[in-house]
Amino acid sequence: MSVDYRYITRPAELEALCARLAGQPWLALDTEFVREKTYYPVLGLIQVATPELTACIDPVALPDLEPLMALLYDPGVTKVLHAASQDLEIFYHLRGAVPGPVFDTQLAATLLGHGDQVGYGALVERVLGTRLHKGHTRTDWSARPLDPGQLRYAAEDVYYLARLYPRLREELEHRGRLQWLAEDLAALTDPGTYEVDVDEAWRRVAGRNKLDPQQLAVLAHLARWREQEAQARDKPRRWVLSDDTLLTLARLQPQTAAALGRVRGLDGRQRPETLLAVIREARTVPEDRWPRRESGRRLSPEQEAAVDLLNALVRSRAAQSQVSAATLAPRRELERLVRGERDLPLLHGWRREIVGAELLEVLDGGRCVALSGGTLVTRPGP
Repeated sequence: MSVDYRYITRPAELEALCARLAGQPWLALDTEFVREKTYYPVLGLIQVATPELTACIDPVALPDLEPLMALLYDPGVTKVLHAASQDLEIFYHLRGAVPGPVFDTQLAATLLGHGDQVGYGALVERVLGTRLHKGHTRTDWSARPLDPGQLRYAAEDVYYLARLYPRLREELEHRGRLQWLAEDLAALTDPGTYEVDVDEAWRRVAGRNKLDPQQLAVLAHLARWREQEAQARDKPRRWVLSDDTLLTLARLQPQTAAALGRVRGLDGRQRPETLLAVIREARTVPEDRWPRRESGRRLSPEQEAAVDLLNALVRSRAAQSQVSAATLAPRRELERLVRGERDLPLLHGWRREIVGAELLEVLDGGRCVALSGGTLVTRPGP
Protein backbone atom coordinates (compact mmCIF):
# COMPACT_ATOMS: atom_id res chain seq x y z
CA MET A 1 0.00 0.00 0.00
CA SER A 2 1.30 3.47 -0.94
CA VAL A 3 0.91 6.09 1.80
CA ASP A 4 0.00 9.64 0.81
CA TYR A 5 2.04 12.20 2.72
CA ARG A 6 3.08 15.82 2.64
CA TYR A 7 6.73 16.78 2.58
CA ILE A 8 7.08 20.06 4.47
CA THR A 9 10.11 22.16 3.56
CA ARG A 10 8.80 25.76 3.63
CA PRO A 11 7.58 27.93 6.53
CA ALA A 12 4.19 28.56 4.91
CA GLU A 13 3.67 24.82 4.48
CA LEU A 14 4.52 24.20 8.14
CA GLU A 15 2.14 26.91 9.33
CA ALA A 16 -0.67 25.48 7.20
CA LEU A 17 -0.01 21.97 8.48
CA CYS A 18 -0.02 23.05 12.13
CA ALA A 19 -3.22 25.02 11.61
CA ARG A 20 -4.80 21.86 10.19
CA LEU A 21 -3.60 19.83 13.19
CA ALA A 22 -4.68 22.37 15.80
CA GLY A 23 -7.40 21.04 18.08
CA GLN A 24 -6.56 17.36 17.52
CA PRO A 25 -6.71 15.39 20.80
CA TRP A 26 -3.71 13.24 19.82
CA LEU A 27 -0.94 13.08 17.28
CA ALA A 28 1.31 10.24 16.13
CA LEU A 29 4.94 11.35 16.24
CA ASP A 30 8.23 9.89 15.04
CA THR A 31 11.71 11.22 14.30
CA GLU A 32 14.71 10.21 12.25
CA PHE A 33 18.11 11.20 13.54
CA VAL A 34 21.81 10.39 13.50
CA ARG A 35 24.32 10.49 16.35
CA GLU A 36 27.27 8.36 15.24
CA LYS A 37 29.59 11.38 15.08
CA THR A 38 28.07 13.56 17.80
CA TYR A 39 27.27 13.50 21.50
CA TYR A 40 23.79 14.91 21.00
CA PRO A 41 21.42 13.39 18.41
CA VAL A 42 21.14 15.36 15.15
CA LEU A 43 17.53 15.67 14.05
CA GLY A 44 17.03 14.73 10.41
CA LEU A 45 13.26 14.44 9.98
CA ILE A 46 10.04 14.75 12.01
CA GLN A 47 6.98 12.74 11.03
CA VAL A 48 3.48 13.41 12.29
CA ALA A 49 0.15 11.77 11.52
CA THR A 50 -3.52 11.62 12.39
CA PRO A 51 -6.06 9.24 10.84
CA GLU A 52 -6.66 11.90 8.16
CA LEU A 53 -3.16 13.05 7.16
CA THR A 54 0.54 12.19 7.28
CA ALA A 55 3.45 14.60 6.96
CA CYS A 56 7.25 14.54 6.92
CA ILE A 57 8.73 17.79 8.23
CA ASP A 58 12.27 18.72 7.18
CA PRO A 59 14.13 20.47 10.05
CA VAL A 60 17.19 20.91 7.82
CA ALA A 61 15.29 22.93 5.23
CA LEU A 62 13.12 24.90 7.66
CA PRO A 63 14.60 27.94 9.43
CA ASP A 64 12.19 27.68 12.36
CA LEU A 65 10.15 24.84 13.86
CA GLU A 66 8.23 27.01 16.32
CA PRO A 67 4.71 26.36 14.92
CA LEU A 68 5.31 22.63 15.29
CA MET A 69 6.92 23.00 18.71
CA ALA A 70 3.90 24.91 19.98
CA LEU A 71 1.75 21.97 18.89
CA LEU A 72 4.02 19.29 20.35
CA TYR A 73 4.29 21.08 23.70
CA ASP A 74 0.54 21.65 23.95
CA PRO A 75 -0.53 19.71 27.09
CA GLY A 76 -3.93 19.16 25.51
CA VAL A 77 -2.46 17.03 22.72
CA THR A 78 -1.32 13.46 23.47
CA LYS A 79 1.83 12.56 21.55
CA VAL A 80 1.85 8.92 20.42
CA LEU A 81 5.27 7.31 19.91
CA HIS A 82 6.86 3.87 19.85
CA ALA A 83 9.87 3.30 22.14
CA ALA A 84 9.63 6.99 22.90
CA SER A 85 12.73 7.73 24.98
CA GLN A 86 15.16 8.53 22.15
CA ASP A 87 12.64 10.73 20.33
CA LEU A 88 11.78 12.58 23.54
CA GLU A 89 15.47 13.04 24.32
CA ILE A 90 15.82 15.01 21.08
CA PHE A 91 13.06 17.42 22.02
CA TYR A 92 14.41 17.73 25.55
CA HIS A 93 17.74 18.92 24.16
CA LEU A 94 15.99 21.27 21.75
CA ARG A 95 13.73 22.92 24.33
CA GLY A 96 14.97 21.86 27.75
CA ALA A 97 11.61 20.21 28.42
CA VAL A 98 9.80 17.03 27.45
CA PRO A 99 6.64 17.31 25.30
CA GLY A 100 3.83 15.69 27.22
CA PRO A 101 1.56 13.92 27.67
CA VAL A 102 2.76 10.90 25.74
CA PHE A 103 1.52 7.42 24.89
CA ASP A 104 4.19 4.82 24.15
CA THR A 105 2.87 1.95 22.03
CA GLN A 106 5.79 -0.28 23.05
CA LEU A 107 4.97 0.11 26.73
CA ALA A 108 1.29 -0.40 25.96
CA ALA A 109 2.10 -3.61 24.09
CA THR A 110 3.87 -5.12 27.10
CA LEU A 111 0.67 -4.71 29.11
CA LEU A 112 -1.34 -6.51 26.43
CA GLY A 113 0.71 -9.69 26.19
CA HIS A 114 2.94 -8.78 23.22
CA GLY A 115 6.19 -9.47 25.06
CA ASP A 116 8.96 -7.30 26.46
CA GLN A 117 10.20 -4.42 24.25
CA VAL A 118 8.39 -5.63 21.14
CA GLY A 119 9.70 -4.06 17.94
CA TYR A 120 7.53 -1.64 15.99
CA GLY A 121 7.40 -3.74 12.81
CA ALA A 122 6.42 -6.86 14.73
CA LEU A 123 3.70 -4.99 16.62
CA VAL A 124 2.21 -3.48 13.45
CA GLU A 125 2.13 -6.90 11.83
CA ARG A 126 0.47 -8.53 14.84
CA VAL A 127 -2.16 -5.86 15.44
CA LEU A 128 -2.79 -4.46 11.96
CA GLY A 129 -1.71 -7.37 9.75
CA THR A 130 0.68 -5.17 7.75
CA ARG A 131 4.34 -5.95 7.14
CA LEU A 132 6.55 -2.86 7.04
CA HIS A 133 9.53 -2.50 4.75
CA LYS A 134 12.76 -1.67 6.59
CA GLY A 135 15.08 -0.86 3.71
CA HIS A 136 16.17 2.53 5.06
CA THR A 137 16.96 1.77 8.70
CA ARG A 138 20.64 2.75 8.17
CA THR A 139 19.94 5.96 6.24
CA ASP A 140 21.99 9.08 6.96
CA TRP A 141 19.03 11.32 7.69
CA SER A 142 21.22 14.43 7.86
CA ALA A 143 22.21 14.14 4.18
CA ARG A 144 20.24 16.01 1.52
CA PRO A 145 18.36 15.57 -0.68
CA LEU A 146 16.18 12.79 0.74
CA ASP A 147 14.90 10.53 -2.00
CA PRO A 148 11.26 9.41 -2.37
CA GLY A 149 12.05 5.96 -0.97
CA GLN A 150 13.45 7.42 2.24
CA LEU A 151 10.47 9.71 2.69
CA ARG A 152 8.00 6.93 1.97
CA TYR A 153 9.68 4.72 4.57
CA ALA A 154 9.51 7.51 7.17
CA ALA A 155 5.89 8.35 6.33
CA GLU A 156 4.76 4.72 6.58
CA ASP A 157 6.12 4.40 10.11
CA VAL A 158 4.03 7.25 11.47
CA TYR A 159 1.02 6.45 9.25
CA TYR A 160 0.62 3.03 10.87
CA LEU A 161 1.37 4.43 14.31
CA ALA A 162 -1.76 6.57 13.93
CA ARG A 163 -3.74 3.41 13.24
CA LEU A 164 -2.10 1.36 15.97
CA TYR A 165 -2.84 3.82 18.78
CA PRO A 166 -6.68 3.62 18.80
CA ARG A 167 -6.55 -0.19 18.79
CA LEU A 168 -4.12 -0.41 21.69
CA ARG A 169 -5.84 2.28 23.71
CA GLU A 170 -9.24 0.63 23.26
CA GLU A 171 -7.88 -2.74 24.39
CA LEU A 172 -6.16 -1.20 27.42
CA GLU A 173 -9.37 0.56 28.37
CA HIS A 174 -11.37 -2.64 27.90
CA ARG A 175 -9.00 -4.50 30.25
CA GLY A 176 -8.88 -1.66 32.78
CA ARG A 177 -5.17 -1.08 32.26
CA LEU A 178 -4.93 2.53 31.13
CA GLN A 179 -3.91 3.55 34.65
CA TRP A 180 -1.20 0.88 34.62
CA LEU A 181 0.26 2.51 31.53
CA ALA A 182 -0.01 5.98 33.06
CA GLU A 183 2.25 4.86 35.91
CA ASP A 184 4.92 3.63 33.48
CA LEU A 185 4.66 6.71 31.25
CA ALA A 186 5.46 9.06 34.12
CA ALA A 187 9.20 8.33 33.82
CA LEU A 188 9.16 9.21 30.11
CA THR A 189 8.01 12.76 30.76
CA ASP A 190 10.33 13.30 33.73
CA PRO A 191 13.16 15.66 32.65
CA GLY A 192 15.47 13.77 35.00
CA THR A 193 15.29 10.81 32.63
CA TYR A 194 17.23 12.82 30.02
CA GLU A 195 19.62 14.73 32.27
CA VAL A 196 23.15 13.35 32.41
CA ASP A 197 24.69 13.31 35.88
CA VAL A 198 28.38 13.76 35.08
CA ASP A 199 29.32 12.63 38.59
CA GLU A 200 27.76 9.24 37.84
CA ALA A 201 29.38 8.83 34.41
CA TRP A 202 31.92 6.33 35.80
CA ARG A 203 29.13 3.81 36.31
CA ARG A 204 28.83 3.45 32.51
CA VAL A 205 32.49 2.51 32.03
CA ALA A 206 32.79 -1.16 31.12
CA GLY A 207 35.27 -3.02 33.33
CA ARG A 208 35.05 -0.61 36.27
CA ASN A 209 34.49 -3.41 38.80
CA LYS A 210 38.05 -4.60 38.23
CA LEU A 211 39.35 -1.45 39.95
CA ASP A 212 39.86 -0.96 43.67
CA PRO A 213 38.06 1.92 45.47
CA GLN A 214 40.97 4.37 45.19
CA GLN A 215 41.28 3.67 41.47
CA LEU A 216 37.53 4.13 41.16
CA ALA A 217 37.96 7.63 42.59
CA VAL A 218 40.37 8.45 39.78
CA LEU A 219 38.07 6.84 37.24
CA ALA A 220 35.14 8.93 38.49
CA HIS A 221 37.09 12.16 37.95
CA LEU A 222 38.29 11.09 34.52
CA ALA A 223 34.82 9.93 33.43
CA ARG A 224 33.30 13.23 34.57
CA TRP A 225 35.94 15.15 32.60
CA ARG A 226 35.30 12.99 29.51
CA GLU A 227 31.54 13.55 29.76
CA GLN A 228 31.93 17.32 30.02
CA GLU A 229 34.45 17.36 27.20
CA ALA A 230 32.20 15.27 24.95
CA GLN A 231 29.29 17.59 25.66
CA ALA A 232 31.35 20.73 25.00
CA ARG A 233 32.75 19.35 21.74
CA ASP A 234 29.52 17.55 20.79
CA LYS A 235 31.48 14.40 20.07
CA PRO A 236 30.91 10.77 21.11
CA ARG A 237 32.52 9.82 24.42
CA ARG A 238 34.72 7.23 22.74
CA TRP A 239 36.16 9.95 20.46
CA VAL A 240 37.39 11.81 23.53
CA LEU A 241 38.74 8.76 25.39
CA SER A 242 37.86 5.09 25.14
CA ASP A 243 36.72 3.11 28.17
CA ASP A 244 39.92 1.03 27.97
CA THR A 245 42.06 4.16 28.15
CA LEU A 246 40.08 5.49 31.10
CA LEU A 247 40.64 2.23 32.96
CA THR A 248 44.36 2.25 32.18
CA LEU A 249 44.71 5.83 33.42
CA ALA A 250 42.81 4.99 36.61
CA ARG A 251 45.06 2.00 37.28
CA LEU A 252 48.43 3.59 36.44
CA GLN A 253 47.66 7.17 37.56
CA PRO A 254 50.61 8.74 35.68
CA GLN A 255 52.08 11.80 37.35
CA THR A 256 54.29 13.17 34.56
CA ALA A 257 53.90 13.96 30.88
CA ALA A 258 56.46 11.27 30.06
CA ALA A 259 54.50 8.62 31.98
CA LEU A 260 51.27 9.79 30.42
CA GLY A 261 52.80 9.52 26.96
CA ARG A 262 53.37 5.81 27.48
CA VAL A 263 49.65 5.15 27.92
CA ARG A 264 48.07 3.60 24.84
CA GLY A 265 45.02 5.33 23.41
CA LEU A 266 46.21 8.93 23.85
CA ASP A 267 46.96 10.99 20.76
CA GLY A 268 47.71 14.45 22.15
CA ARG A 269 44.24 15.88 21.51
CA GLN A 270 43.33 15.28 25.15
CA ARG A 271 45.66 18.05 26.45
CA PRO A 272 48.14 16.14 28.66
CA GLU A 273 48.33 18.88 31.28
CA THR A 274 44.56 18.71 31.74
CA LEU A 275 44.54 14.93 32.22
CA LEU A 276 47.40 15.12 34.71
CA ALA A 277 45.53 17.81 36.65
CA VAL A 278 42.37 15.64 36.74
CA ILE A 279 44.36 12.68 38.04
CA ARG A 280 46.15 14.79 40.68
CA GLU A 281 42.83 16.19 41.92
CA ALA A 282 41.33 12.70 42.10
CA ARG A 283 44.23 11.44 44.21
CA THR A 284 43.41 14.03 46.88
CA VAL A 285 39.89 12.64 47.45
CA PRO A 286 39.69 11.29 51.04
CA GLU A 287 39.00 7.61 51.48
CA ASP A 288 35.53 8.14 52.92
CA ARG A 289 34.48 9.70 49.60
CA TRP A 290 35.82 6.99 47.32
CA PRO A 291 33.19 5.34 45.12
CA ARG A 292 32.24 1.81 46.03
CA ARG A 293 32.03 -1.02 43.58
CA GLU A 294 28.61 -2.45 42.88
CA SER A 295 28.12 -5.51 44.99
CA GLY A 296 29.52 -8.52 43.24
CA ARG A 297 28.48 -10.74 46.13
CA ARG A 298 26.93 -13.92 44.88
CA LEU A 299 23.65 -15.12 46.23
CA SER A 300 23.82 -18.02 48.62
CA PRO A 301 22.36 -21.34 47.42
CA GLU A 302 19.32 -20.68 49.62
CA GLN A 303 18.87 -17.22 48.09
CA GLU A 304 19.24 -18.59 44.56
CA ALA A 305 16.53 -21.13 45.34
CA ALA A 306 14.29 -18.35 46.69
CA VAL A 307 14.80 -16.31 43.50
CA ASP A 308 13.95 -19.34 41.36
CA LEU A 309 10.75 -19.88 43.34
CA LEU A 310 9.74 -16.21 43.13
CA ASN A 311 10.55 -16.12 39.42
CA ALA A 312 8.27 -19.10 38.81
CA LEU A 313 5.49 -17.28 40.66
CA VAL A 314 6.08 -14.11 38.61
CA ARG A 315 5.89 -16.06 35.36
CA SER A 316 2.67 -17.71 36.48
CA ARG A 317 1.04 -14.40 37.42
CA ALA A 318 2.31 -12.75 34.21
CA ALA A 319 0.75 -15.50 32.11
CA GLN A 320 -2.54 -15.22 34.01
CA SER A 321 -2.58 -11.44 33.51
CA GLN A 322 -1.25 -11.59 29.92
CA VAL A 323 1.63 -9.23 30.56
CA SER A 324 5.35 -9.58 29.97
CA ALA A 325 7.09 -11.34 32.89
CA ALA A 326 10.20 -9.18 32.38
CA THR A 327 8.06 -6.05 32.59
CA LEU A 328 6.26 -7.31 35.67
CA ALA A 329 9.38 -8.27 37.67
CA PRO A 330 12.73 -8.98 35.99
CA ARG A 331 14.98 -11.50 37.69
CA ARG A 332 17.52 -8.87 38.76
CA GLU A 333 14.78 -7.16 40.79
CA LEU A 334 13.89 -10.45 42.41
CA GLU A 335 17.55 -10.88 43.40
CA ARG A 336 17.49 -7.44 45.01
CA LEU A 337 14.23 -8.31 46.76
CA VAL A 338 15.76 -11.47 48.20
CA ARG A 339 18.77 -9.45 49.37
CA GLY A 340 16.42 -7.27 51.40
CA GLU A 341 15.78 -4.24 49.18
CA ARG A 342 12.24 -2.89 49.22
CA ASP A 343 12.27 0.29 47.09
CA LEU A 344 11.62 -1.60 43.87
CA PRO A 345 9.16 -1.07 40.99
CA LEU A 346 7.63 -4.50 41.57
CA LEU A 347 6.44 -3.32 44.99
CA HIS A 348 4.58 -0.30 43.62
CA GLY A 349 1.41 0.33 41.63
CA TRP A 350 -0.10 -2.32 39.40
CA ARG A 351 2.93 -4.60 39.76
CA ARG A 352 2.36 -4.80 43.51
CA GLU A 353 -1.29 -5.64 42.91
CA ILE A 354 -0.51 -8.48 40.52
CA VAL A 355 2.40 -10.10 42.30
CA GLY A 356 4.51 -7.76 44.47
CA ALA A 357 2.52 -8.08 47.67
CA GLU A 358 2.29 -11.84 47.18
CA LEU A 359 6.07 -12.10 46.75
CA LEU A 360 6.61 -10.29 50.04
CA GLU A 361 4.25 -12.65 51.85
CA VAL A 362 6.10 -15.66 50.44
CA LEU A 363 9.46 -14.21 51.49
CA ASP A 364 8.20 -13.36 54.96
CA GLY A 365 6.80 -16.86 55.42
CA GLY A 366 3.18 -15.73 55.49
CA ARG A 367 2.37 -17.79 52.40
CA CYS A 368 3.83 -20.88 50.78
CA VAL A 369 3.88 -21.80 47.09
CA ALA A 370 2.31 -25.00 45.82
CA LEU A 371 1.40 -26.59 42.49
CA SER A 372 -2.30 -27.26 42.07
CA GLY A 373 -3.67 -28.67 38.81
CA GLY A 374 -0.62 -27.48 36.92
CA THR A 375 -0.95 -23.91 38.27
CA LEU A 376 1.16 -22.22 40.94
CA VAL A 377 -0.91 -21.10 43.92
CA THR A 378 0.00 -19.63 47.29
CA ARG A 379 -1.54 -20.73 50.57
CA PRO A 380 -1.23 -19.47 54.14
CA GLY A 381 2.10 -20.51 55.59
CA PRO A 382 2.56 -22.71 58.63
